[in-house]
Amino acid sequence: MLELYSAVGWSAYTEDPATLERSVLGSEHVVTARRDGELLGMARVVGDGATLAYLQDVLVRPDAHRTGIGRSLVEAAFAPFAAVRQKVLLTDAEPSQRAFYESLGFVEAHDHDPGLRAFVRLR
Repeated sequence: MLELYSAVGWSAYTEDPATLERSVLGSEHVVTARRDGELLGMARVVGDGATLAYLQDVLVRPDAHRTGIGRSLVEAAFAPFAAVRQKVLLTDAEPSQRAFYESLGFVEAHDHDPGLRAFVRLR
């Protein structure tokens, strides 16, 4: 798992492996993609399982981008939460991120009708 996080450049996670492990173990649902035993991708959902499912840490090794793994991971991660109304995520402001998540039916909060606000507090 540390190799996967390193491969995508998410060093804030790899600097504290114990916290990363706790976060994954505390997730509501975790899915992975593997090829010949190698971890190619991962996605996890946190939330209450009833009213909120928060998609967290969708990762795919760069050499496996644009192969459908990301889409499959997101669909599998949310599969147990079909009846959950609020499915949300926070991601980087890169054009490719927006295009990817819009292709999966997500809408940026400020573009939603009726209007929504999204707030974040990071340290």
